[in-house]
Amino acid sequence: MNETTIDHEVIIVGAGFSGIGAAIKLRAAGFEDFLVVDDADGAGGTWHWNTYPGVAVDIPSFSYQFSFDQRADWSRVYAPGRELKAYAESCVDKYGLRPRIRFRTTITDAEFDEQRHLWRLRTGSGEELRARYVISATGVLTRPKLPDIPGVGDFGGATMHTSRWDHRKSLRGKRVAIIGTGASAVQVIPEIAPEVAHLVVFQRTPIWCLPRPDLPLPAPVRLALRLPGGRSLTRLISQAYVELTFPIAAHYYRTLPTAAVAERAGLAHLRRQVQDPVVREKLTPRYALGCKRPSFSNDYLAAFNRDNVLLETDPIREITATGVRTEATEHRADVLILATGFKVMESGNMPTYDLRGVGGRDLEKWWDEHRLQAYEGVSVPGFPNFFSVIGPYGYNGSSYFALIENQVRHILRCLRHARATGSTLVEVTEEANDRYFREMLARRGGQVFWQESCAVSNSYYFDKHGDVPLRPSTTVEAAWRSGHFDLADYRFAAAS
Repeated sequence: MNETTIDHEVIIVGAGFSGIGAAIKLRAAGFEDFLVVDDADGAGGTWHWNTYPGVAVDIPSFSYQFSFDQRADWSRVYAPGRELKAYAESCVDKYGLRPRIRFRTTITDAEFDEQRHLWRLRTGSGEELRARYVISATGVLTRPKLPDIPGVGDFGGATMHTSRWDHRKSLRGKRVAIIGTGASAVQVIPEIAPEVAHLVVFQRTPIWCLPRPDLPLPAPVRLALRLPGGRSLTRLISQAYVELTFPIAAHYYRTLPTAAVAERAGLAHLRRQVQDPVVREKLTPRYALGCKRPSFSNDYLAAFNRDNVLLETDPIREITATGVRTEATEHRADVLILATGFKVMESGNMPTYDLRGVGGRDLEKWWDEHRLQAYEGVSVPGFPNFFSVIGPYGYNGSSYFALIENQVRHILRCLRHARATGSTLVEVTEEANDRYFREMLARRGGQVFWQESCAVSNSYYFDKHGDVPLRPSTTVEAAWRSGHFDLADYRFAAAS
């Protein structure tokens, strides 16, 4: 191969919905020379890896889909995971993407060639792939995070993380210990509680759990979704609900009362669901709603009424060969379930491979030194021709599909302008990035995250610098800006 040639104009890393959405929009915009790579053996990202009992979306299905490909056949308001996985696979086939995806391909590192304006990506097999542009679509809910507990590798029974569920192992009649009470645990616990002999739930921080307006979609509703305007109207109502329950509640906490109303609903839900006042007290959050990711469930809290379910709030001292030990008690177990979440805003996950830009600048080290930041959540100075779908200060807490479509719109504006001007290099300026970062920091005083009670929430929203790199804006604003940012905020140049 000639040193100046590329294998593809664009390489998309990740075949979850971010990568699928980027690929669909690239084709629609006339960018046909692209490749999608993923280390999994199927499409779907989060919905490929997470197959634990009870896995489902935590916002209404009407919002959790592409605006340009809305389904009318969801089985429930909150679709189960298998339907999201099927939706991902159907999008791959419908838009002719399967021949353009390489599964079982892990990108280990990428380096920018400054002279030729191209990226050199290396795979786990040692292969080198060359691309003019790289779109990082690796997501945040795919890399399991293991707990930092002594002895976690010494347990003698079966151990599994919720994101790597082993369906060959039956839990029926077993003594089960589950560590964590986050979003995954909220879905798993009520599903497995009826079949296990005994279930111990180790809770560090209680989660805000709100009632979930979920039900099977009756035939008349499905029919209405097939009528002209039916899906659009349903999506509009759903989007308004999603916007009120997180973006507006979290980012405008000081000025709008929606969070306070939701907190009262959450506490009332807890009182209705949990009979034992001692257990109810342990399940009561001591931080403002929104400090950490809340959950929606109609049966999680009620699971603690069962005789075979024990809530343990004493800190774990160690994991032994036979169970989990606190300072006071050792709980024996046959199966250990780690519902300990994912590497989200951590080193090694944004992105999931080593990335070196201009002058050998390492993205992970640069973020360590300068804090997580990216212009409009997409671009970082010093890393030309590299775009993130889920970058710092890109996601505002709404539907990931709204984020995907907004960020891809931004990326395509850059690529179209580069093509129109004959440019081979696209790099955000330091000035534009600094301006955006200052704006994001200036807005955070009104967010819930900076309330005093959030200090005890143990939230993964907070990064190692104490920042919360979520975008403090409404979804409407994010959408508008993705189509109207000043292209002069980027430097466009042609290789000499």
